[in-house]
Amino acid sequence: QVHLAESGGGLVQAGGSLRLSCTASGINLEFNTIEWYRQAPGKEREYVARLTYGGAVNYADSVKGRFDVSRDDVENTVYLQMNSLKYEYTAVYYCQRVGATSYWGQGTQVTVYS
Repeated sequence: QVHLAESGGGLVQAGGSLRLSCTASGINLEFNTIEWYRQAPGKEREYVARLTYGGAVNYADSVKGRFDVSRDDVENTVYLQMNSLKYEYTAVYYCQRVGATSYWGQGTQVTVYS
C-alpha cells in the first residue's frame, strides 16, 4: 500500500524559511516523479515544483529562486526547501506521486505572517 506523508509545516515570519518533507512508504521515490502543490484558503490547488526520478527539477514561476526540491534516497523522502517566504505562500502544501495512479499526502499547513 502506497502512502505519502508531508511534514515540516508551521508558522513562520515573512522572509523566513521552512523545509517540508514528503516521506513515502510502499514505493521507492528514487524511481518516481514527485510534485508539490499548495492550496490557499478559498483558492484552487496550484502547482509548486517537480522532481523527476531522473533528478530533473521544475518550479512554478512564483517560487523560482526561493524554493529548492531535493531527494534523500536513503530516507525515501523528497524535500521542499522554502526560503524568503512571503505572506501569500500561506497554504496547505501537498506532495503527489505522478503516475498512472496518483497518490497524495494529507498535506501540511504553512502559515507565513508579516
